[in-house]
Amino acid sequence: MILQDTPFQFFTIWSGIESGLYYAIIGFYVLIFFYFLLMRFRTSKKAYWLFFSLLFLFLAVGRVFFIIYYFYAPEFVIAMSDAELVNLLMILYRFATLFTWVGIACLMVILGILVFPPLAENIEIKSGTSFKDKLKGLLREKYVRLTLKLVLIIVPIIIGVAALILPDSLFMDPDFVDRYPSVVNLSSLDLTFFGYPAGRAVLNFILLPIFVAIVPFLYLSLAKRTFGVLRRSYALNAIGFLIYFLGRILQGVLNSLDFPHVSATLSPLLILLSLLLIVIANNYEQLK
Repeated sequence: MILQDTPFQFFTIWSGIESGLYYAIIGFYVLIFFYFLLMRFRTSKKAYWLFFSLLFLFLAVGRVFFIIYYFYAPEFVIAMSDAELVNLLMILYRFATLFTWVGIACLMVILGILVFPPLAENIEIKSGTSFKDKLKGLLREKYVRLTLKLVLIIVPIIIGVAALILPDSLFMDPDFVDRYPSVVNLSSLDLTFFGYPAGRAVLNFILLPIFVAIVPFLYLSLAKRTFGVLRRSYALNAIGFLIYFLGRILQGVLNSLDFPHVSATLSPLLILLSLLLIVIANNYEQLK
């Protein structure tokens, strides 16, 4: 059987399939980064395309750390003590999470540019006394728009930095209890949700779903306010990012279930589909 006589202890045939799919995802990330940087930002000089390209660069770097964390670092058990290996794994996880959330911060910059453009680009709104008119008037205030932009950008960065500096017990994989019992035990983990420590549970089951809702919602609101090609582009972006975050969430959920063939293929295939939709959405005017 393939991989049966190898020295690997945790790397199975399904691990090979899953990691191969994630290598393809990293390749797409890099291609998308260079395309939007060289073909869009270089010619337009718009900050939108710069941050759109940086989004995929940071996602690619984060995914590299995740691949090492999930597939290769555990095999170092034959050359490292449990304490050293757990420390290495947590460093990999922290940097993977940091770069991923910095990428999400770039996405928030993009949405800030789209949702809160310069006032000169806005259509004049007549004053009124209804709540809707008052809300529109408030959103036209420069300090309100700037505050909302900063909140959208700063929150993901804070999340990434928190994952980098908070204690290991908040983010450690519960499987470490069985793999490295000499270092990790249940009493050392802050287990709160689906058997996950508090920090990991908040990242995977609270914060990520919030952004799953925010990003597509903002793109859909832009689609509702526009027409023609722009509407289709924003709608496809909403669907693409929804599928992307769904794939990210399913990765964490499926890893805890005993369905290796599903967890090895479903999440990466969903992410690949989302990347295809996002690329089409941002080149829609050329493909119509």
